[in-house]
Formats: sequence, C-alpha cells, structure tokens
Amino acid sequence: MRTAVVGHVEWIQFARVERVPVAGEISHPEEAWEEPGGGGSVAAVQLSKLAGNCTFFTALGNDDVGRRSREGLEALGVRVEAAVRDAPTRRGFTFLDARGERTITTIGERLHARADDPLQWGELAGTDAVYFTAGDVGALRAARAARVLVATSRVLALLDAGDVALDAVVGSARDEAERYPEGGIDPPPGLVVLTAGSEGGSWRTADGRSGTFPAAPLPGPVADAYGCGDSFAGGLTYALGAGMGVEEALGLAARCGAACVTGRGPYAGQLRLV
Repeated sequence: MRTAVVGHVEWIQFARVERVPVAGEISHPEEAWEEPGGGGSVAAVQLSKLAGNCTFFTALGNDDVGRRSREGLEALGVRVEAAVRDAPTRRGFTFLDARGERTITTIGERLHARADDPLQWGELAGTDAVYFTAGDVGALRAARAARVLVATSRVLALLDAGDVALDAVVGSARDEAERYPEGGIDPPPGLVVLTAGSEGGSWRTADGRSGTFPAAPLPGPVADAYGCGDSFAGGLTYALGAGMGVEEALGLAARCGAACVTGRGPYAGQLRLV
C-alpha cells in the first residue's frame, strides 16, 4: 500500500510547564525540545508507521530550519518531496501543561506545495491513500488522482474551490477553525468525521448514514496532546485506503489518536503497524 500527504511543515519548539503562564509572568520549563511538526508532518509520519511508507509533498524555506525539518522527517521514515522557497520555514511555539494540553503559537507564513512546483506529482496516480492539509487548487486536483483522498476541514474554502470529490473530510466538533457546516463543500465528501477529543466523535456519509464513535482507551498515561488530531487523520486515511468500512476505519483512527497522546511530542507514542 502506497501513501502520501500533501501539506505543510512547522518547526516547533516545545516547552513543558506546570501551567501556561499568564500575562506578565515569567515561566521556567521543566523540559524543552524542538522538532518538525504541523498537521502535514504528523500525518505523514503516522502513515509511514502504519503503511511502511509515505511521500510528503510540501514546501520548505531555504534556511536552516527547512533543512533540519527535511532531515528530521526523513529520519522518521518519510520521503520528502519539497519545493524550496526563498522565504523562512514556518515555526511555532507550544506550551505543554501538566495535563498534557498544548497551547500553540505559529510564527510566519505557512508554506505549501503548488501544482507548478517541479515535484513528482505523477506518482499520486499510483498512490492508494492521500491526506491533504495544505496546497493550491492544482495540488488538490493532483492529489485526487489517488484512489482515496482525505482532507482536513481547516482549508474548507480551498476544498470548495477545488471542485473535487473527496472520500472524507476530517474536522472538529469543538475547534471553530475546524468546523464543517452542513453542505460545506460541493461536491459533498463521501464521509465527514468530526472529532471531540476524549468524547470520541461523530460521522455522516453522503448517502445519509450517520453515527458516533467512542475514543479509544489510552495505552498509557497522558503525556502530550500535540499531534493527536493529525495522527487520527493519518490513521483514518490509512484505514480507508486499506478498504476498511467506516466504523472499523474510525476505530483504527481513534487508536492512533489515543496512542499519540501517551508520547513526548507528536511521534514517540504513535501507533506502529509495520
């Protein structure tokens, strides 16, 4: 099974604190580290751990952060197909509090691949499952050549402008930036999934079926919520590409989200099948 992600990278600095500091306060982290992050990166690594491979179509700045991002993702098993821009790679800062909750600030413009970038777009026609988090309309249409295409609701306007039939859209029942309203894009996706953290989530299909799904049991203590939603999306993309039905696919996706929350950073706890 071949998988891919079309999306974005953010170089993230993490700081573990007892609580997020209030205005004017000085905080001293218990632990600090940095590594590539962002929805595209996290889903790509999760897909690689499930399928044994993932090609990541993205864009990086012509800077040290961009080079470190590529090296970090390749070390995690992802093949990086990246356009290089004369712009800084996007960065971010994340507080992790004692409950494992993350508070994120992004810095700089989000870079993404475009259809006119000299990347191996033709490979997507032979790919079983693709997850889309960022790109231009041409990149979205190139991704549609895959057998299964899943996208995040964070780029709803782009999805609607692309005029492509998506197999699934993943959004949030809680985060306003990831809401998916009824009739949000046309043509309607085959499956809409809205996650609700520890409460599981809900789903509905274009043919009128609907339901809810529970959160998976945590395989260990809570460590870090960063990347849980994107690990869920990566798991769902893999499962649909593998031909699983809706409920089975959501069960695997929920396991991916639950596993991620038990690891330091987005990758240490991710579910691995291969």
